Amino acid sequence: MRFSAPVHVVYNPLQYARRSHECYLERYARSGTEALFLGMNPGPWGMVQTGVPFGEVELTKDFLGIDEPVDSPSDEHPKRPILGFKCTRREVSGRRLWGWAEERFGTADQFFDRFFVWNHCPLAFLELEGRNRTPDKLPVAERGDLLDRCDQALREIVEAMQPRMLIGVGGFAFKRAKHVLGDDGPELGTILHPSPASPAANRGWAPQIEKQLEAMGIGLP
Repeated sequence: MRFSAPVHVVYNPLQYARRSHECYLERYARSGTEALFLGMNPGPWGMVQTGVPFGEVELTKDFLGIDEPVDSPSDEHPKRPILGFKCTRREVSGRRLWGWAEERFGTADQFFDRFFVWNHCPLAFLELEGRNRTPDKLPVAERGDLLDRCDQALREIVEAMQPRMLIGVGGFAFKRAKHVLGDDGPELGTILHPSPASPAANRGWAPQIEKQLEAMGIGLP
């Protein structure tokens, strides 16, 4: 696949951060989970650095217990270098999501006994000035092939994990899940995305998503 301007660099953490991504899968992907939380794509200070969905560096190390070597990609953006677990920037979305999981469940195993977190698209698209360009902002001609491949990967992980529910973290992920699974797959739901670009999320993300989860019948400790 090729992506035109304003996309300047495309990062695929499944390649250069493969070791930590595989560690995440091997340690935490469990069949028959209660719900799979589905995000959109990596952020420049989260999964782009660690290979883990919403993978804010400190919480990936301290809460998830993952700290694997990360290689340098073949094409690196000068304003968004890959520092792996040495990255000192903090990703708000990942800190909110995994911070909530730690506060509510105590340990990673207790969280993953019931839930799993995944991204619909594993790629990050960076513009020349370093801005993150999300998949929904790509031209239709480029977006179609990308979404087809990501949709197929979603079908495969749902088939492998057999979650009772699939919960879109934000509207884009929910729409893709609805498109891919329709009424034939697990029950679908959605929660507010933890992005700092969301005024609603900045007014207290965790209490709001807990109310949304409870409305879906998901009890919390």
